[in-house]
This record gives sequence, C-alpha cells and structure tokens, in this order.
Amino acid sequence: MQNTGLKRRGLMFVLSSPSGAGKTTITRALLEKNPDATMSISATTRPRRAGEVHGQDYFFVDMAEFNEMVSKGDMLEHAKVFGNYYGTPRGPVEDALNDGKDIIFDIDWQGTQQLAEIARDDLVTVFVLPPSSEELERRLNNRARDTREKQEDIKGRMAKAADEMSHYSEYDYVLINKDIDETIKSAQMILDAERMRRRRQKGLSDMVRGMMKGL
Repeated sequence: MQNTGLKRRGLMFVLSSPSGAGKTTITRALLEKNPDATMSISATTRPRRAGEVHGQDYFFVDMAEFNEMVSKGDMLEHAKVFGNYYGTPRGPVEDALNDGKDIIFDIDWQGTQQLAEIARDDLVTVFVLPPSSEELERRLNNRARDTREKQEDIKGRMAKAADEMSHYSEYDYVLINKDIDETIKSAQMILDAERMRRRRQKGLSDMVRGMMKGL
C-alpha cells in the first residue's frame, strides 16, 4: 500500500461464495500476505469440532447466549446456516477498524446484507464464483474424500449453491475462480485499491488545506 503518512480507517473485506468455490483458500492467502489484516471471528451455536479453539476459530456459545447478544445489539450480523446460528460480535470489529486494521469476513449473502445496512462505507464485498457447476461438484467431491463428508451433505451444498449464486449482483466485485493463484492476485488488487479510497484517509482534508496555504 502507498505510504502517505496518513492514518487510515480499516475496512471490512467480505468474501462470499458457494461452498467449494475457493473463498477459504483466498481468505488464508490474504491473511498471509497482509499482516495488518485480521480474520473476523464469528460466534456460533455449532458444536466445537476436534482441534478447534474457543476465541480463535469461533466463539462457541449456546443458543441463550447467542440470542442475548442479538437482543443487546452486540452482533453486527447473524444468520442460520445448515441448522446452526452464526454471528459477528460488534466490539472487536469496531476496535480493529478504528486502529486502521482490515477485517476479512467469510460470511454468506444474508450476513453481507446486514452489514451493508449498518456499515456500508466500511464495507467491500466480493463474491467468488466457480467456473462451472460441474467444477463446483468436482471440488466438493474431492473435499469430501478428505473430510469423509457424506454424499447427502454434498447434494445439500449443491442445492444451496444456486440460491447463494443468485445474489452475486449484490456484491461490489465478482471473481470467477478458474485459477486459484490468479484469483488471489485479483482479490489482493481489490483490497489494495479499496484501502486508498479518499474517505478512508484520516486527516487528508487538513493535509491538503495545509499544502494549499503554502502555495
């Protein structure tokens, strides 16, 4: 990113896609390439899986605690996905934005819509599409062999993919993931450009006025 000497407000960088289109791989690559970016950690009612760490992978909460956070306005967005509830706690996100850190979100179109309603100026949204439905199914089957996912789960994800893809036009950018390395490069270009938007440069007006006085 260009070094202007100005402080910058962070942004919320949302990646959405059907399951299997590649957004998790893209997210990991962006986090590796951008030390000033952090992953949004969701709260979820989903049971903790082996190896998952509370506060690192998710904030694992029960349904009563989740509902309380929603009722108090402590969630920026929340949605039900495959029978479990997920949401983004407000406090950590606002602290990061004020510190000039970017936050990467791996959420669906429902969560993205909710974020857009309350924080559109801080939001950059990217939808990742597979090159074809056949390729999407192939990727899901390959992943299923590694994770021992059941065939009916794959069918469920394929059925849900059509609904998810129907929301692509609500996003700022759309990437077709034919080649993962090229898609990662494109996502990085979007992030770099959005960081330089005028409204995110704190103190820019004062700096320009000072320069004009010296002319």
